[in-house]
This record gives sequence, C-alpha cells and structure tokens, in this order.
Amino acid sequence: MKKTKICSLLNIKYPIIQGGMVWVSGAKLAAASSNAGCLGVIGAGSLKGELLESHIVKAKSLTDKPLGINLPILYKDVEAQIEIALKHGIKIFITSAGSPKKYTQYLKDKGCVVMHVTSSLVLAKKCEDAGVDAVIVEGFEAGGHNGREETTTLVLLQELKGQLKIPVIAAGGFATGSSVLAALVLGAEGVQMGTRFMMTKESSAHDNYKNLLLDKNLNQTMLAMKKHIPVRLVKNNFYSQVKQLEDSGASSEELITLLGKGRAKNGILEGDLDEGELESGQICSAISTIPSVAEMIKQLEKEYQDAKLTD
Repeated sequence: MKKTKICSLLNIKYPIIQGGMVWVSGAKLAAASSNAGCLGVIGAGSLKGELLESHIVKAKSLTDKPLGINLPILYKDVEAQIEIALKHGIKIFITSAGSPKKYTQYLKDKGCVVMHVTSSLVLAKKCEDAGVDAVIVEGFEAGGHNGREETTTLVLLQELKGQLKIPVIAAGGFATGSSVLAALVLGAEGVQMGTRFMMTKESSAHDNYKNLLLDKNLNQTMLAMKKHIPVRLVKNNFYSQVKQLEDSGASSEELITLLGKGRAKNGILEGDLDEGELESGQICSAISTIPSVAEMIKQLEKEYQDAKLTD
C-alpha cells in the first residue's frame, strides 16, 4: 500500500488504524494490529483504572510497535485514563465525543500525537484550530457512536478535500483493500476500520456476535438514540426497546436509564444477542470471514494492489 503522511506521523507500515471499540479492542487486538503493520488502538471506553492499565501493559508486552489509545472524553474518568496511558509510555491519543480543545495542548506538551474524531467539515476545522495532528472523519455508516448529521464518508471526503492543512483519515464503511485505495484517491491519508477488525480472531467480541454478523444484511443496522448520543445498532430486541422509547418521545434521561443496564457489555462481550446492545457498521454485510488480523491485512494488501492494476 501507499506510504502516506499518516504512516510517517504514526511510524506504521500501512495507512490503517484499528478503531478503538467498546468491549472489543483490548490488548490482544491492539497488539495484533500493530504487529501487522497498522496502528493498534486500545479502546478506553470500557476500560477503567487498573483494567486499562493491565491492557496497556499486556499490549506492550506483545508488541514493540506503536500503540494508541482511544478516549471518549465525555466520560468522567478520562483524566485518570490519560495519566495511566502517559505513565506507560503511550504517545498516540485518539480523542472523541467532546471538544478537541480540552486535552490536545496538554497531550502535545507531553510529546504526544493527537487525533480527533469528527463528523463534519465545520468540526474538522475546529479540530485543526485546536492543534490536533490529524482528524478522523467518520461517516454515518460507521458502527458505534456517530455524528448527528447523517453525512456519508463519501460525501465527507469530497467536502474536506483541500480544506485542511492537517492529514485526514477516513472512517466508516471500510473493509476491503479497494476501499482503502478509494479513500486515498479522494484525499484521505489513511483509513480507520472498526467492524472489519472486530470480525477477527483476536477481537474480544463474543463468538455469538461475530457469527451473527456473518449473516447480517445492510438494512439490519440502524442509527438510533439521536436525542442522546447517536449510535448505529444491529436490530434486535434491545434496538426495538430503544426505537419504542424514541417513537414515544422519551427523554434523554429515559434512554440513559435503558443504556445504564450494561447492555453493551452484555451484547458485545458476553454474547446476549437479544437483550444486549450490538454496535456494528453497515459494512458488516460485506464481511463473510473471521480471519486473524495478520491474514486480514494480507488480504487487504492483495485487494489494494489488484484494484490499482485495474484502475
């Protein structure tokens, strides 16, 4: 694959970032991703205190390649998480779900690379003004927490092309080597993939969930909870409960109460396919295998080269 500015910035072989996902991207997946030539990322959304520390220590014992951490900065424990990561030598931070101004300068003063996830051109420019090193622009095809604008990655990349001085990384809807090539042609310096990495052997997602996604079609994920924090979910009984609440005009507090029952852990980590919160990108419909990360990256490289030859 093409060496890009992101490869140089992050000291990685391929312009690919493994997304930080709740209950999915712990030490095992992050280390495997880094060893395969991507940026491996530990998702801190579901890891607090000693648990986060143990995953960072384990990941660093499994790879000597660069590792990053994804921090949703809306959570109250984020400052403690930052200090734990810094203590153990993490130098790459991906922040999301909050203002990029909040921690960017603090982290850069510590010699860190900071990237922020955003969903629009306006917000991307605010990220650049805040001093981040790169932005990850995420279309609403993506799984998990999402932007309210419902703008696709294809449109976002065309809107942003030539508008920023810092590198743009595309996220949402990527699972093949040809899609990586398409993103680079449209001006991105790399891609972030979540669902494709979730559907690997090293991911912590429960086998029940991985096997379910092998049978999912494109129209079986939906963007929900737009009144609270938009999130793309697989349709199941939990999703039906969310939709019923939203259709009845429920408040954010009522939705938070429903979410506060550990639904994401129940679904993604423990494999409760009916009552659990199952987060996935639309691209799950194009995924039909559960390879190792190394096998998946090898396939992406082949698809990328094949697409270049037919271009």
